[in-house]
Amino acid sequence: SGKTRESYAINEVSLFRESHQVAKICVKIDNRVCLPELVGDGVLVATPAGSTAYNFSAHGPIIPLGSNIMALTPLSPFRPRRWRGALLPHDTVVSFEIKDHQKRPVSAVSDHSEVRNVIKVHVSESREKKFTLLFDPEQNLERRILDEQFVV
Repeated sequence: SGKTRESYAINEVSLFRESHQVAKICVKIDNRVCLPELVGDGVLVATPAGSTAYNFSAHGPIIPLGSNIMALTPLSPFRPRRWRGALLPHDTVVSFEIKDHQKRPVSAVSDHSEVRNVIKVHVSESREKKFTLLFDPEQNLERRILDEQFVV
């Protein structure tokens, strides 16, 4: 419909296919095409805070808090078969262009906010927004993230 929407995420921004058709997504990093066509259920960009959630379930890496890195993780990729994602500097702009978007609709979700039938999505980190993270002082979050990497 030509509308532009802006949303914030603490954990991840995910793109999902909306139908039985696989999504076909062009992936750009800092305005350079890195994957002309990712074919699968979708793709996500995770922050260190979100790397232990959906990203980890999708076989993405766990990123230590305080790292200046984002994870780019495919969701059930069909092509390219051997591509398992990438680690990107935190100041990278990741752009997605949906190919054949009318036949293969895709939704974009930033944590809990969903936009359906997207055509293009740009993901970048903002350090201007501040928030307070509440946690149990008896549970060291960084230690838990480290320990999670050794669970078998």
